[in-house]
Amino acid sequence: MDIIKAIEQEQIRNDLPHLEIGDYVKVYLKVKEGNRERLQVFEGTVIAKKGEGLKETFTVRRISYGVGVERVIPVNSPRIDRIEVVRKGKVRRAKLYYLRKRVGKSAKVKEKLVSKNKAVETE
Repeated sequence: MDIIKAIEQEQIRNDLPHLEIGDYVKVYLKVKEGNRERLQVFEGTVIAKKGEGLKETFTVRRISYGVGVERVIPVNSPRIDRIEVVRKGKVRRAKLYYLRKRVGKSAKVKEKLVSKNKAVETE
């Protein structure tokens, strides 16, 4: 088992930011088209995190042309170029699956502003 853990430790990425549930993120993915490779941005809210270590994944949800689109992305994938956290979300749930049933303003997640003294919430 120690051999498996050692091999997994080599594959784990440490260059990505810490993601939390409710964060609005931009995930830059490498897409291969023929013999070229380009970056494609998938922007949305992190609604779930699952697993640990090499098998860790997170789910990003966005609305595209009125249709909800979700993408499950492995954290340690070599296809991820970088992840930008646009804004932190203030949530009280581990999974935000309830956002699937909501539309418009009710589907928004409050923003968590971190100041020097304490966290302040806004809409």
